[in-house]
Amino acid sequence: MNETEGGRVWLITGASSGFGRAIAEAALNAGDTVVAGVRRPAAMDDLAARYPGRATAVELDVTDGRQVTAAVAQTMLWHGRIDVLVNNAGRGLVGAVEETTDRELRDLMDVHFFGPAALIRVVLPHMRAQRSGAIVNLTSMGGRASFAGVGAYSATKFALEGLSEALAPEVAPFGIKVLIAEPGAFRTGFAGGALQRSPALPAYADITGPVRADLPATSGSQPGDPARAAAAILQALESDKTPLRLALGNDAADMIAAYLDDSRAEFSAWEHITRSTDYDAV
Repeated sequence: MNETEGGRVWLITGASSGFGRAIAEAALNAGDTVVAGVRRPAAMDDLAARYPGRATAVELDVTDGRQVTAAVAQTMLWHGRIDVLVNNAGRGLVGAVEETTDRELRDLMDVHFFGPAALIRVVLPHMRAQRSGAIVNLTSMGGRASFAGVGAYSATKFALEGLSEALAPEVAPFGIKVLIAEPGAFRTGFAGGALQRSPALPAYADITGPVRADLPATSGSQPGDPARAAAAILQALESDKTPLRLALGNDAADMIAAYLDDSRAEFSAWEHITRSTDYDAV
């Protein structure tokens, strides 16, 4: 990946905490330059002080199209290029599908899908012009396989994974990489105060009730280390053969491996029916 005198230029959304913060610090420690897209730029004052000239904050709500365009324009004005776009901003939502309101689903889709899609479209002309770049989309192990109580959350992450899977071969001829990062449970604020819960229906008390209780209870004790996840992402981007998907964490590895095994077994069990639905050969 091409570099400028100050290393690569990163534009990272949701950079004030969690994975975004960890990725920003890893990039800065590697000698790169970071533009942190955050709702409150003052939250990045400490990084700006530690890395003068290489850490800058820009106000960015990914659901606001004007701020998306402005953030990319400011980054280009300041640094003349964008080498890595990281779509990280997000939040959690717990609730059965029936419990989830239309407003909750649409709002979450705006943050996890339409916002990243807009940023990708605005950034790509610059990356194509420089014939290099990388787009990192943070999804989740829940973006590969879902379970009861997180259907809306997973749906938004599934959507971003589908977009990314098509995007990768579209932009590869321009020297642009696409990486989907699929974290499991990491010690971020995901399960803490920012976690949203749909209004509960008594009918689902035994189904989504444990998720509502257990997920917040894990906050602060998750096994995953965000700094190690950030290091893994940087390592993947440096590879000559960057993977399309990078699962992060033992829980993600176990869940995804089981999901792949179950999917293969189900496909094999029904393959004879699958193959029986074409017209008879003439």
